[in-house]
Amino acid sequence: MDIPDIRRRVRAAIDQARRDAAGRRERSDAASRAYDQFLATCAVPAFNTLAAALVAEGHRFKVFTPAGSVRLASERSPDDYLELTLDSSEDPPVVLGRTSLSRGRRAVTRERPVRQGAAPDALTDEDVVTFAVSEITSLIER
Repeated sequence: MDIPDIRRRVRAAIDQARRDAAGRRERSDAASRAYDQFLATCAVPAFNTLAAALVAEGHRFKVFTPAGSVRLASERSPDDYLELTLDSSEDPPVVLGRTSLSRGRRAVTRERPVRQGAAPDALTDEDVVTFAVSEITSLIER
């Protein structure tokens, strides 16, 4: 192999990496904007409705909206919660649901996409409710 050929291949790889990074940043920025809209119009209202339904059934939960997420937390134990966040480390970015449970001194955290393969702008309040109902049983069982 000659040096000019190797240098040309290296330059091509560097240029491709730059283009890929620029595209990834664009997708991440677009997903972040879509996620903010999703939080405001779907996730927070759905979590508020879920909290009201849980309270009506005798389970005390509150909704919190820390920056960039929404959390449904138990009033009995603040370490027991269900939370939605944007995972922008994935390409394309995905909305993750995180369930945290405390059992004595042990804490268990599970994460999974709200809907597999769905972009933030493709998620609906039905997706949020379906995800939350599937995870809420672990928070209310004792």
